[in-house]
Amino acid sequence: MFYRSPLYEGIWLAGICLLLNGGLAPAQPVRTAGDNPKFVGALSCASSSCHGGGGARQDQYLVWSLNDFHSQKPVATLTTARAKQIADALQINDPTADARCVSCHAPLTAVPPARRGPAFSVAEGVSCESCHGPAENWLRSHTRTDFTHADRVFTGLRDLQNLYVRANTCVACHQTVATRLLQAGHPELIFELDGQCVAEPRHWQETPSWNHAQSWFVGQAVALREMSWQLANETPVDARLLARWHALLWLMQQLDGLDPALPRLNKISSAATAETLRTTQATADALARAAATLTWNDQLSRTALTRLAGTVAEFSQPEAAAGELPARQAERLVLALDRLLLAQNQINSAAETSLNQLFKQAQSVPDFEPARFAVTLNQFAAAINSRP
Repeated sequence: MFYRSPLYEGIWLAGICLLLNGGLAPAQPVRTAGDNPKFVGALSCASSSCHGGGGARQDQYLVWSLNDFHSQKPVATLTTARAKQIADALQINDPTADARCVSCHAPLTAVPPARRGPAFSVAEGVSCESCHGPAENWLRSHTRTDFTHADRVFTGLRDLQNLYVRANTCVACHQTVATRLLQAGHPELIFELDGQCVAEPRHWQETPSWNHAQSWFVGQAVALREMSWQLANETPVDARLLARWHALLWLMQQLDGLDPALPRLNKISSAATAETLRTTQATADALARAAATLTWNDQLSRTALTRLAGTVAEFSQPEAAAGELPARQAERLVLALDRLLLAQNQINSAAETSLNQLFKQAQSVPDFEPARFAVTLNQFAAAINSRP
């Protein structure tokens, strides 16, 4: 597999994220058969005849409880020395009880007592119901053989087969870290849906139409929406967040017109005014929705890969030598190239070698050398365009 740089720190570790006056921008609500269903707890899924068995289709609870970082470890992270340092900087007495911390590390803390079932436990960390939704209305019925997927979604089971819904479920804790938390020492997070899904200990089966490139694209559109929302709601504007926003907008604008059905971002100004941020948020959300329902094919993946590999001039121009933006563009670009190359049917060893070098060159924002990166990116472009 490809080289994995420190850029991936935090991509799939939802529990590492702490929110402060932040959260997921409003999205389409999930339709359910009843109001305010209870959270019944992960143990309700753990019997050997359900998801706690040894079979490949019945071991979901075991995979989560034994191998997944989301199980209990997010809560434990709040007791570490690093968590204490961040808490001290923010004058937080107890990070295991403060909403700025537990919103991602122990999200079940926010569940009101009236909605807690007998087996409910805050200590579960990011549990089954954190992702799949409160189970009271669908726990018994979701195993019925006469129920369709639509029936299960109607009863409240979150439709994680839909990439838009999946991205919405993950993005807030995988990306949105308030500036004050970053200044206190919290690690910066980069949301990348496809890399997150691949890194997650697998306890599900993807649909036959699932594609690495489509998963990546939907995730980046949602990430742009959330970043626009955060910039519009935080004052003062953080220079690092602004540079990351510019980089992601630039990246997605390279793929305008990838398919006629997809909304375009090319008319959005790089000036992050309040109006621009509102427009970007709305357009990125529409883009994510449309991309999630698109019939994705290999040609779309190939076109996206070729376009992004062709951005050499962005890093070879003299003005690229100054400022943080080129480094942030490279940071996003190498993650994109990684997922898009993975979506190709044939493994290209020369392209992998160049990509490994690109990852290394994009590891450090302060040490980034645009001209050197441009040379390697040109080698990558040549490799993907050569015959195997």
